[in-house]
Amino acid sequence: MPFVKVASVSELQPDCVMEVSVGQTPYALCNVGGRITALSGICPHRGGPLGQGEISGNYVICPWHAWHWNCASGENDMDPNRKVAAYEVKSEGGEILLNVPSSHA
Repeated sequence: MPFVKVASVSELQPDCVMEVSVGQTPYALCNVGGRITALSGICPHRGGPLGQGEISGNYVICPWHAWHWNCASGENDMDPNRKVAAYEVKSEGGEILLNVPSSHA
């Protein structure tokens, strides 16, 4: 899986989430207290855009129905067996790089 530049670190403020896309696939980049993580950008509940949600503690809240997903593990706050995919990220030279599945790069 290749790392792809998806944003600049300066674009993602602490305790915020932003939506990015690689091809047609949306991802949610979370910045929780300076730690940047990435999740699938689609809420499995009803397909809401997680990257357009809000951060609360360690969770991103889906803007459609307020389901909470752990920004690091992708686990749902009420049922840890329900998850969204989590992806590896790194920052280099002020850029955020996302490790995306090779079929999406």
